[in-house]
Amino acid sequence: MKIVEYTPEHRRAWEEFVDRSNNGTFFAYQKFYDYHPPDRFVHRHLMFFRGNTLVSVFPAAERQMDGKRILVSHPGASFAGFVLRPKTSVSEALKLVETLVDFARAENYDGIEITRPPWIYYKFPEDHIDFALFVRGAYHRKRELTAVVRLYDSIEKNLSIMRPEARTAMRKAEKSGIIVCESDGYEEFYRILSNNLSMRHGVKPTHTLEELYKLRELMGDRVRLFAAYYEDKMVAGTVLFECNPRAVLAFYISQDYEHQNLRPLNLLFVKVFEWAISRGFEWFDFGTYTLNNKPNLGLARFKESLGAKGIFRDTIRLEW
Repeated sequence: MKIVEYTPEHRRAWEEFVDRSNNGTFFAYQKFYDYHPPDRFVHRHLMFFRGNTLVSVFPAAERQMDGKRILVSHPGASFAGFVLRPKTSVSEALKLVETLVDFARAENYDGIEITRPPWIYYKFPEDHIDFALFVRGAYHRKRELTAVVRLYDSIEKNLSIMRPEARTAMRKAEKSGIIVCESDGYEEFYRILSNNLSMRHGVKPTHTLEELYKLRELMGDRVRLFAAYYEDKMVAGTVLFECNPRAVLAFYISQDYEHQNLRPLNLLFVKVFEWAISRGFEWFDFGTYTLNNKPNLGLARFKESLGAKGIFRDTIRLEW
């Protein structure tokens, strides 16, 4: 097995491999990384070949962490790691990890870190790469919980697994005149998002507004904004990433807290679930509600009230 570093002439082969893969997502495509400024990361995107056959791709970059030079499954993505063929065996996973370790050592890295997609993003869930890493002495650097909802074949089934208070809040929003629809009002949503993050957490959104527009341009309809309106004013919204045909991720969620009493988020997500079901998605990922293994219990209660359960989004480190 050999590694070839990605260059632009490999783009078609890379993107087509992600399309056919067992666990490729929104964050694995080269076009996703095009929204980053050229000097933001030192990219080390890798392609693994057995003979002339491409068997895996690995979006990556180098990063200084804890005083060490680490090869990271790309820090510009929520999760990434090895993108695998559906038929990847345990023996091939062991060889992939061995080949990556040999490459990283030869390039004078001090270790490897991978944040893998949660199992809902796999056509067929498997832990072969994790096993191969742990065989070599890897450990979990962190295990965050992400809140996921199983989408059934009708919105009525999803309503049935919600807590009564969530259904009551949804009905209150409807009676109050809240209207939910897909929207192009990114600037209006971004103002709500920025104000909330600044006021409540003292931070800025992951993306600038310009980057969000760029991402929308690059990824097309796989980036969507759904919003709740009250008297023609946006009062809540969520930016969704259609990660792959199985799962959609809520990357941003925010509301105007002056209208929180109308419970717009509850109705917003019921309508989003209804849309996702109609598109054939099997899972809705609300995103993490833990940070460095510390839970935000208020956020957890809200997501759980809508039928969510927590599963791991693991970050695995291997050092030498």
